[in-house]
Amino acid sequence: MTENTNPRKVVVIGAGPVGALAALYAAVRGDDVEVYELRGDLRDPSTTPLNFTKSINLALSERGINSMRHAGVPSLVDDILKETIPMHARMIHGRSKLGELYQDSQYYDVHGRSIHAVDRAGLNKRLLDSLEAMPSVTFFFNHKLTGADFNHNTAWFEHRAHASKTDHAQNPTQPSASPAEHQRNPEKEVHFDLLIGADGAHSAARYHLMKFARVNYQQEYIDTLWCEFHIPPRPADNSFAISPNHLHIWPGTSFMFIAIPSLDRSFTCTLFAPSATFASLSASPETSLPPFFDENFPGLCPDLITTSDLVAQFSDNPHLPLISIKCTPYHYGSSAVIVGDAAHAMVPFYGQGMNAGLEDVRVLFDFLDTHGVYRAPAAPPPPSPQPSFSTDTDSATGTPPPMPSPSLSSTPAQPVSKIGPSSNLATALAAYTAYRTPDAHTINDLALHNYLEMRSSVTSPLYLFRKHVEEFLYKYFPRLGWSTQYSRVSFGNQRYSAVKERSEWQGTLLRGVVLGVGMVAGVGAVGVGLRRRETIWDGVRGVVGRMIGYGR
Repeated sequence: MTENTNPRKVVVIGAGPVGALAALYAAVRGDDVEVYELRGDLRDPSTTPLNFTKSINLALSERGINSMRHAGVPSLVDDILKETIPMHARMIHGRSKLGELYQDSQYYDVHGRSIHAVDRAGLNKRLLDSLEAMPSVTFFFNHKLTGADFNHNTAWFEHRAHASKTDHAQNPTQPSASPAEHQRNPEKEVHFDLLIGADGAHSAARYHLMKFARVNYQQEYIDTLWCEFHIPPRPADNSFAISPNHLHIWPGTSFMFIAIPSLDRSFTCTLFAPSATFASLSASPETSLPPFFDENFPGLCPDLITTSDLVAQFSDNPHLPLISIKCTPYHYGSSAVIVGDAAHAMVPFYGQGMNAGLEDVRVLFDFLDTHGVYRAPAAPPPPSPQPSFSTDTDSATGTPPPMPSPSLSSTPAQPVSKIGPSSNLATALAAYTAYRTPDAHTINDLALHNYLEMRSSVTSPLYLFRKHVEEFLYKYFPRLGWSTQYSRVSFGNQRYSAVKERSEWQGTLLRGVVLGVGMVAGVGAVGVGLRRRETIWDGVRGVVGRMIGYGR
């Protein structure tokens, strides 16, 4: 790292994966970084998680990997990926009409790409260890943001011995805090050049930002709760009880159960169901829970989870809500910006919450670099190689998109020094908000829609038909620029808003193709005595060719 003769002071609120990555990006650029975290050191196993459950496993995909790859920390991504489990496909579990259990593997990508199951605590530890090795970074654990004046770049923090359970009202199963926990400790005043809020859905940074910026804010709790379960390894040989390279789904019409593999050969599982279902099951879990699971999630209990463990885990683990948050702008002047769940909390059904937050950091610092807040890298390394089958195409025309502007070049950061007045920073933050808002809103909507797909559509013939057609075109006609929406989201870095536009365009074409094929087939049936069957096929090919613009 080169010496920074005029370092900027960056305060990061939140030491989770997104906050830690933001601190890394700033520190690599020569800033003095202070990280404030409400909880204790997240690397300490005794630190209480925000939701008072075990740390649920996360799905790490290309956007998150790419963002960490460009943090400027050698071997960071390789070290993290060594501690993940690749998941190549969904495994759909069910019971046939004949009463037989079945498993149906649905690959995520025809080219064999996979998402990665990663332990949140392990990922967080890697990022925090990388931060701790940097001399310009200081941690302040057990510090709660209690106030901020973004006109004078000042924040106030209360130092606590430990995080109070009353800080997390979303968990109604915990007892009330003791009177001592309500006593206020002396506050610490902190001055900064830039504050980055990465403190989650119930963000204190966003709360104080909204006192200064005219933030449009939308919050929605969906009528679904979730509860964590655990599938242990096989006792005989300590092996995985089911395939470790799949994300396992037991779909239902209004609920579902999923299982994600862990490095200790267990599975971290989640039940998603309407609040009324949870209320009904909670009335008498000993008698209602086993038959409910047998009817809706066949093969789970007692084969993978014993009846006693099922009831105990349902009774002991909290039943937590799911929240979706949209807001804009994400910044105020040149003093503050929010990223990750603080800016756009989403339901977990696309596996993009953490990935979108990590991508926020990359995009944010790309804008800071481009607008002169930092000097450009002296010798930028070549961009990361992309697979030859990449199909990030323009959403309207199907042609390859133009090369991204320098603000989105995503070249790994190099040691740099601060330059540029605060006006550059204000302009960069405004540009970031304008660029990122439509993408964040899009992935929020896609995540909500994907819940319907995961709990029911994965077994729908129409869904499977479209999936197979798109994968066929993607694999055998790559120059058409065709791809499934899931592949674009999880295995590429195309803007979320562009992904949605492209997917809608493809859907329109496919409906047109199906309609055209039906019309040609009908005409062929009427004239079957006049023309041979091959002529019908020629007509079908002509319709398909015209609809997808083959040969344009």
